[in-house]
Amino acid sequence: MNRKHAKTLKTIFTDPISGNIEWRKIESLFIAIGCELIEGKGSRVTFVFEQHKISFHRPHPNSEALRYRVSAAREFLQIIGVTP
Repeated sequence: MNRKHAKTLKTIFTDPISGNIEWRKIESLFIAIGCELIEGKGSRVTFVFEQHKISFHRPHPNSEALRYRVSAAREFLQIIGVTP
């Protein structure tokens, strides 16, 4: 994980939850920590880490992840043991 990923991780765990994190940064973080990216139909993506998985719809037309996506990403990271 590089500095950019560490910054994204810190932002995800900052309270109050941010609603202006670029989705591509969250995807990049998940891949950097070892998650497998599975493309679904349309905008659906699934991330798999060992036996844990989570699915999202990529945001569109805007590129920012809304608070509920950031919250779900935070919960997933906590489950797999990745915290700042």
